[in-house]
Amino acid sequence: MKKLLFGLIMISVMAPLTAQQKPTYQVFNKKGKKVDFGKMMKSLNEADIVLFGEQHNNAVVHWLQLQVTKELHSKGPIMMGAEMFEADDQVLMDEYLADIITENHFTTEGKMWKNYKTDYKPLLDYAKSNKIRFVATNIPRRYASLVNKKGLEALDELTPEAKSWIAPLPIEVDLTLPGYQWMIEMMGKHAGGDPANIARSQASKDATMAHFILKNYEQDKKFVHYHGTFHSNNFEGIYYYLKQGNPDLKVMTLANVDQDSLNKLLDDHIELADFIIVTPKDAPKTY
Repeated sequence: MKKLLFGLIMISVMAPLTAQQKPTYQVFNKKGKKVDFGKMMKSLNEADIVLFGEQHNNAVVHWLQLQVTKELHSKGPIMMGAEMFEADDQVLMDEYLADIITENHFTTEGKMWKNYKTDYKPLLDYAKSNKIRFVATNIPRRYASLVNKKGLEALDELTPEAKSWIAPLPIEVDLTLPGYQWMIEMMGKHAGGDPANIARSQASKDATMAHFILKNYEQDKKFVHYHGTFHSNNFEGIYYYLKQGNPDLKVMTLANVDQDSLNKLLDDHIELADFIIVTPKDAPKTY
Protein backbone atom coordinates (compact mmCIF):
# COMPACT_ATOMS: atom_id res chain seq x y z
CA MET A 1 0.00 0.00 0.00
CA LYS A 2 2.85 2.36 0.88
CA LYS A 3 4.55 1.63 -2.46
CA LEU A 4 1.32 2.32 -4.32
CA LEU A 5 0.81 5.60 -2.45
CA PHE A 6 4.42 6.64 -3.14
CA GLY A 7 3.95 5.88 -6.84
CA LEU A 8 0.79 8.01 -7.02
CA ILE A 9 2.55 10.89 -5.31
CA MET A 10 5.47 10.71 -7.76
CA ILE A 11 3.09 10.68 -10.73
CA SER A 12 1.30 13.77 -9.40
CA VAL A 13 4.62 15.54 -8.87
CA MET A 14 6.07 14.64 -12.25
CA ALA A 15 2.94 15.35 -14.32
CA PRO A 16 3.34 19.13 -14.34
CA LEU A 17 7.01 18.77 -15.33
CA THR A 18 6.11 16.47 -18.20
CA ALA A 19 3.43 18.86 -19.38
CA GLN A 20 5.97 21.67 -19.42
CA GLN A 21 8.49 19.82 -21.59
CA LYS A 22 8.91 21.37 -25.02
CA PRO A 23 10.14 19.61 -28.14
CA THR A 24 13.21 20.99 -29.87
CA TYR A 25 12.02 19.96 -33.33
CA GLN A 26 9.18 18.27 -35.20
CA VAL A 27 9.38 16.41 -38.50
CA PHE A 28 6.58 16.63 -41.07
CA ASN A 29 6.25 14.85 -44.40
CA LYS A 30 5.67 16.89 -47.54
CA LYS A 31 1.90 16.69 -47.08
CA GLY A 32 2.17 18.26 -43.63
CA LYS A 33 1.64 15.12 -41.55
CA LYS A 34 3.71 14.65 -38.41
CA VAL A 35 6.21 11.80 -38.58
CA ASP A 36 8.77 10.61 -36.07
CA PHE A 37 12.53 10.32 -36.59
CA GLY A 38 12.35 6.57 -37.15
CA LYS A 39 9.79 6.79 -39.92
CA MET A 40 11.79 9.51 -41.64
CA MET A 41 14.94 7.40 -41.47
CA LYS A 42 13.14 4.40 -42.93
CA SER A 43 12.33 6.47 -46.01
CA LEU A 44 15.79 8.05 -46.23
CA ASN A 45 17.40 4.62 -46.15
CA GLU A 46 15.68 3.88 -49.46
CA ALA A 47 17.27 6.87 -51.21
CA ASP A 48 20.41 6.97 -53.33
CA ILE A 49 21.11 10.60 -52.45
CA VAL A 50 19.92 12.55 -49.41
CA LEU A 51 19.92 16.34 -49.72
CA PHE A 52 19.88 17.80 -46.20
CA GLY A 53 18.91 21.47 -46.32
CA GLU A 54 19.78 23.58 -43.29
CA GLN A 55 19.54 27.05 -41.86
CA HIS A 56 23.23 27.71 -41.50
CA ASN A 57 23.09 28.94 -37.90
CA ASN A 58 20.55 26.46 -36.50
CA ALA A 59 22.25 24.43 -33.76
CA VAL A 60 19.41 21.91 -33.47
CA VAL A 61 19.51 21.05 -37.17
CA HIS A 62 23.30 20.73 -37.18
CA TRP A 63 22.96 18.19 -34.38
CA LEU A 64 20.27 16.38 -36.38
CA GLN A 65 22.53 16.27 -39.44
CA LEU A 66 25.05 14.27 -37.46
CA GLN A 67 22.34 11.95 -36.08
CA VAL A 68 20.88 11.31 -39.54
CA THR A 69 24.38 10.65 -40.90
CA LYS A 70 25.18 8.16 -38.15
CA GLU A 71 21.87 6.38 -38.62
CA LEU A 72 22.32 6.10 -42.40
CA HIS A 73 25.88 4.87 -41.92
CA SER A 74 24.69 2.20 -39.49
CA LYS A 75 22.67 0.66 -42.33
CA GLY A 76 25.42 0.64 -44.94
CA PRO A 77 28.30 2.54 -46.58
CA ILE A 78 27.86 6.25 -47.24
CA MET A 79 29.63 9.21 -48.79
CA MET A 80 29.38 12.78 -47.58
CA GLY A 81 29.60 16.17 -49.24
CA ALA A 82 28.82 19.80 -48.49
CA GLU A 83 28.23 23.25 -49.89
CA MET A 84 30.53 24.64 -47.21
CA PHE A 85 33.65 23.29 -48.92
CA GLU A 86 34.69 24.49 -52.38
CA ALA A 87 35.86 22.15 -55.11
CA ASP A 88 39.34 23.65 -55.38
CA ASP A 89 39.93 22.69 -51.74
CA GLN A 90 39.32 18.97 -52.40
CA VAL A 91 43.05 18.19 -52.27
CA LEU A 92 43.28 19.79 -48.82
CA MET A 93 40.18 17.86 -47.73
CA ASP A 94 41.62 14.54 -48.90
CA GLU A 95 45.01 15.20 -47.33
CA TYR A 96 43.47 16.14 -44.00
CA LEU A 97 41.12 13.14 -43.88
CA ALA A 98 44.06 10.85 -44.74
CA ASP A 99 46.18 12.36 -41.91
CA ILE A 100 48.72 13.70 -44.38
CA ILE A 101 48.32 17.31 -43.22
CA THR A 102 47.29 18.74 -39.86
CA GLU A 103 43.91 20.22 -39.08
CA ASN A 104 45.60 23.59 -38.65
CA HIS A 105 46.91 23.48 -42.22
CA PHE A 106 43.49 22.39 -43.46
CA THR A 107 41.60 25.18 -41.70
CA THR A 108 44.09 27.97 -42.40
CA GLU A 109 44.76 27.13 -46.05
CA GLY A 110 41.18 26.16 -46.88
CA LYS A 111 38.25 28.54 -47.06
CA MET A 112 36.45 27.74 -43.81
CA TRP A 113 33.06 29.22 -42.93
CA LYS A 114 32.99 31.17 -39.67
CA ASN A 115 30.88 28.46 -38.01
CA TYR A 116 33.11 25.59 -39.17
CA LYS A 117 34.21 24.54 -35.68
CA THR A 118 30.74 24.46 -34.16
CA ASP A 119 28.68 23.19 -37.08
CA TYR A 120 30.72 21.35 -39.72
CA LYS A 121 33.76 20.04 -37.88
CA PRO A 122 31.61 17.36 -36.14
CA LEU A 123 30.57 16.03 -39.57
CA LEU A 124 34.14 16.06 -40.82
CA ASP A 125 35.38 14.41 -37.62
CA TYR A 126 32.83 11.64 -38.14
CA ALA A 127 33.98 11.15 -41.72
CA LYS A 128 37.63 11.12 -40.63
CA SER A 129 37.18 8.63 -37.82
CA ASN A 130 35.13 6.31 -40.03
CA LYS A 131 37.21 6.72 -43.21
CA ILE A 132 34.25 8.09 -45.17
CA ARG A 133 34.85 9.96 -48.43
CA PHE A 134 33.90 13.63 -48.06
CA VAL A 135 33.43 15.71 -51.22
CA ALA A 136 33.93 19.48 -51.48
CA THR A 137 31.11 20.21 -53.92
CA ASN A 138 30.67 23.96 -54.20
CA ILE A 139 31.89 26.28 -56.94
CA PRO A 140 34.77 28.49 -55.77
CA ARG A 141 33.08 31.64 -54.50
CA ARG A 142 35.20 33.89 -56.74
CA TYR A 143 33.59 32.30 -59.79
CA ALA A 144 30.04 32.56 -58.41
CA SER A 145 30.82 36.23 -57.76
CA LEU A 146 32.07 36.55 -61.33
CA VAL A 147 28.75 35.23 -62.65
CA ASN A 148 26.88 37.67 -60.42
CA LYS A 149 28.82 40.58 -61.92
CA LYS A 150 29.25 39.55 -65.56
CA GLY A 151 26.95 36.61 -66.27
CA LEU A 152 27.63 32.96 -67.07
CA GLU A 153 29.56 33.86 -70.22
CA ALA A 154 32.40 35.12 -68.03
CA LEU A 155 33.18 31.51 -67.05
CA ASP A 156 34.23 30.78 -70.64
CA GLU A 157 37.36 32.86 -70.08
CA LEU A 158 38.66 30.63 -67.27
CA THR A 159 41.58 28.26 -67.67
CA PRO A 160 40.95 24.52 -68.13
CA GLU A 161 42.09 23.91 -64.54
CA ALA A 162 39.66 26.51 -63.19
CA LYS A 163 36.84 25.02 -65.26
CA SER A 164 37.50 21.64 -63.62
CA TRP A 165 36.21 23.10 -60.36
CA ILE A 166 32.77 23.99 -61.73
CA ALA A 167 29.97 22.21 -63.57
CA PRO A 168 30.66 21.57 -67.28
CA LEU A 169 29.99 24.60 -69.44
CA PRO A 170 27.67 25.90 -70.64
CA ILE A 171 25.54 25.80 -67.49
CA GLU A 172 21.90 25.82 -68.54
CA VAL A 173 19.64 27.86 -66.23
CA ASP A 174 15.85 27.82 -66.21
CA LEU A 175 15.05 31.27 -64.87
CA THR A 176 11.33 30.42 -64.81
CA LEU A 177 11.82 28.11 -61.82
CA PRO A 178 10.01 29.70 -58.85
CA GLY A 179 13.09 29.78 -56.63
CA TYR A 180 15.15 31.69 -59.17
CA GLN A 181 12.19 33.95 -59.95
CA TRP A 182 11.94 34.81 -56.26
CA MET A 183 15.64 35.69 -56.14
CA ILE A 184 15.32 37.98 -59.14
CA GLU A 185 12.25 39.74 -57.73
CA MET A 186 13.32 40.01 -54.09
CA MET A 187 17.09 40.35 -54.33
CA GLY A 188 17.86 41.28 -57.92
CA LYS A 189 16.43 44.76 -57.51
CA HIS A 190 19.18 45.54 -55.00
CA ALA A 191 21.94 44.31 -57.31
CA GLY A 192 23.69 46.34 -59.96
CA GLY A 193 23.70 45.23 -63.57
CA ASP A 194 21.44 42.44 -64.78
CA PRO A 195 19.12 41.41 -61.91
CA ALA A 196 18.91 37.89 -63.35
CA ASN A 197 22.62 37.36 -62.73
CA ILE A 198 21.99 36.81 -59.03
CA ALA A 199 19.85 33.81 -59.97
CA ARG A 200 22.44 32.65 -62.50
CA SER A 201 25.07 32.84 -59.78
CA GLN A 202 22.89 30.72 -57.52
CA ALA A 203 22.37 28.26 -60.37
CA SER A 204 26.13 28.00 -60.90
CA LYS A 205 26.37 26.79 -57.29
CA ASP A 206 23.42 24.39 -57.65
CA ALA A 207 24.71 22.93 -60.90
CA THR A 208 28.25 22.55 -59.57
CA MET A 209 27.14 20.84 -56.37
CA ALA A 210 24.97 18.45 -58.38
CA HIS A 211 27.86 17.82 -60.77
CA PHE A 212 30.28 16.79 -58.03
CA ILE A 213 27.65 14.67 -56.29
CA LEU A 214 27.04 12.77 -59.53
CA LYS A 215 30.74 12.59 -60.36
CA ASN A 216 31.56 10.97 -57.02
CA TYR A 217 28.39 8.94 -56.49
CA GLU A 218 28.89 5.17 -56.24
CA GLN A 219 25.97 2.82 -56.61
CA ASP A 220 26.68 0.90 -53.42
CA LYS A 221 27.14 4.03 -51.27
CA LYS A 222 24.45 6.45 -50.20
CA PHE A 223 25.49 10.09 -50.72
CA VAL A 224 24.53 12.52 -47.94
CA HIS A 225 24.87 16.19 -48.85
CA TYR A 226 24.59 19.24 -46.57
CA HIS A 227 23.69 22.71 -47.84
CA GLY A 228 21.54 25.75 -47.23
CA THR A 229 17.91 24.69 -47.43
CA PHE A 230 17.18 27.11 -50.30
CA HIS A 231 19.46 25.01 -52.53
CA SER A 232 16.94 22.15 -52.56
CA ASN A 233 13.63 23.65 -51.39
CA ASN A 234 10.61 22.83 -53.55
CA PHE A 235 12.66 20.15 -55.33
CA GLU A 236 14.58 22.78 -57.24
CA GLY A 237 18.24 23.81 -57.16
CA ILE A 238 20.56 20.84 -56.59
CA TYR A 239 17.64 18.41 -56.88
CA TYR A 240 16.71 19.81 -60.29
CA TYR A 241 20.25 19.45 -61.65
CA LEU A 242 20.65 15.95 -60.20
CA LYS A 243 17.51 14.85 -62.00
CA GLN A 244 18.71 16.50 -65.20
CA GLY A 245 21.94 14.52 -64.92
CA ASN A 246 20.46 11.17 -63.87
CA PRO A 247 16.66 10.94 -63.64
CA ASP A 248 16.83 7.33 -62.41
CA LEU A 249 18.45 8.19 -59.08
CA LYS A 250 16.20 8.28 -56.04
CA VAL A 251 16.85 11.65 -54.42
CA MET A 252 15.18 12.63 -51.15
CA THR A 253 15.22 16.10 -49.62
CA LEU A 254 15.06 17.56 -46.13
CA ALA A 255 14.24 21.21 -45.46
CA ASN A 256 14.52 23.28 -42.31
CA VAL A 257 12.15 26.06 -41.24
CA ASP A 258 11.38 27.95 -38.03
CA GLN A 259 7.85 28.39 -36.71
CA ASP A 260 6.25 29.81 -33.57
CA SER A 261 4.46 26.50 -33.06
CA LEU A 262 5.56 22.95 -33.86
CA ASN A 263 2.03 21.55 -33.75
CA LYS A 264 1.13 22.16 -37.39
CA LEU A 265 3.10 22.78 -40.55
CA LEU A 266 2.26 26.15 -42.03
CA ASP A 267 0.67 26.11 -45.48
CA ASP A 268 3.64 27.93 -46.98
CA HIS A 269 5.87 25.01 -46.02
CA ILE A 270 3.74 22.21 -47.48
CA GLU A 271 5.58 20.35 -50.29
CA LEU A 272 8.81 22.17 -49.42
CA ALA A 273 10.69 18.86 -49.27
CA ASP A 274 10.13 15.16 -48.66
CA PHE A 275 10.60 15.92 -44.98
CA ILE A 276 10.42 19.30 -43.29
CA ILE A 277 12.19 19.76 -39.96
CA VAL A 278 10.50 22.51 -37.98
CA THR A 279 12.39 24.15 -35.15
CA PRO A 280 11.20 26.87 -32.73
CA LYS A 281 12.02 30.42 -33.69
CA ASP A 282 13.97 30.76 -30.48
CA ALA A 283 15.99 27.59 -31.04
CA PRO A 284 19.69 28.04 -30.21
CA LYS A 285 21.79 29.64 -32.94
CA THR A 286 25.53 29.25 -33.43
CA TYR A 287 25.98 32.82 -34.65
